[in-house]
Amino acid sequence: MTVDLLPRVLLLVGGFGALYFGAEWLVYGSANLARRLGVPPIVIGLSIVSLGTSAPELAVSLTAVLQGQSDIALGNVLGSNLANVGLVLGISAFVRPLVVGARVIQREVPIMAVITVLLFPIALDGVISRGDGVILVALLVAYLGFVFRASEEEPPEVVGTFTEFIDEGSPASVPVTTAKALGLVLLGVGTLVLGGFTIVQAATYVARVLGVPDLIIGLTVIAVGTSLPELATSIVAAVRNEADIAVGNVIGSNVFNLGAVLGITAMANPVPVSADVLRVELPSVLLISLLVIPFARTQSTIGRLEGAVLVLTYAGLAFWITSAIR
Repeated sequence: MTVDLLPRVLLLVGGFGALYFGAEWLVYGSANLARRLGVPPIVIGLSIVSLGTSAPELAVSLTAVLQGQSDIALGNVLGSNLANVGLVLGISAFVRPLVVGARVIQREVPIMAVITVLLFPIALDGVISRGDGVILVALLVAYLGFVFRASEEEPPEVVGTFTEFIDEGSPASVPVTTAKALGLVLLGVGTLVLGGFTIVQAATYVARVLGVPDLIIGLTVIAVGTSLPELATSIVAAVRNEADIAVGNVIGSNVFNLGAVLGITAMANPVPVSADVLRVELPSVLLISLLVIPFARTQSTIGRLEGAVLVLTYAGLAFWITSAIR
C-alpha cells in the first residue's frame, strides 16, 4: 500500500464509522418521535428501523450521483441488497434459526422480489430517470401503506415481540424529549451526509489507484460497509430470539434501498445503467431475493442450513460479478 493510499483507506474506514453512528442517531430520534405520535411499535420495527438502517445507502448513493459517480451509487444499492440477504440474513440464521411468525413479513418477501423484477423494465433503456425515481418512491409509499394495514392483523404474540424490542432493545427504549429527539435526527442526518461525502471521495481515489471499476467498489467495499447497521440489528435480534425483527429488518431495508435510496437518488439526478448491471448484477440480486421465498415458506423457518446456503450463494455471486464485470 502506497503512502498516498493509506490516508484514503483510513478516511474510508472513518466514513463507515460516521455512517454507523449517524444511522443510530437517526433511528434513535425518529423512533422516539414516532412513539410520541402514537405509532404502534410493530410499525416502528417494520418501517422506521429499516429506514434508519438504509440511511447509509441513501447518503452514499445520493452523494455519489451528485458528484457524477453513478456506478458507485448503483453498485452500492444493488450490492447492499445482495449483502443484506446473503450475509446479514445468512449469518443471522446461522447464529440462531429464524422462526418467522409475522404474516406481514412472509408477504414482504415476495414484495421485495417483485420490486426487484420491476427494475429490469425500468433500467432497460440504460437510465433510471427522474420519472422512474418517482415510480420507485410511489412503490415504497404503497409498501408502507401495506405494512400499516397488515400490522393490524398480526396475532398478539407477534405484536408483543415488536413491543418488547422497541421497549427494551431498540433506540426508542430510552425516551427523550421532543427537542432532543429532533436534535438527534438532525445530528444523524448531518453525520450521514459527512460520512457519505467522505466515503465517495476516498473510495473513488482508491478505485483509481488500484485500477478497480467504480461499480466493483460500490458492489463490494461500500455495499458491505453500508450494510453494517443491518448486520448489527439483525444479529442482536437473532441472539435475542426475535426472528421477526431480524428478518423484517433485512426485507424492509431492501425495499427501502430500492424505493427510497434508488428512487430519491434518481429524482435528484438520473442514474445511468451500464450493460454490466443489466447482464450481471441485477440478475444476481433477483436470484438471491427469490431464494428467500421458499426458505421463508418452509415451516416459516430459516434455519442454519438455509443460512449457510445464503452465505455461500452470496460468495459465489460476488465472485461471479467481480469476474464478469469489464
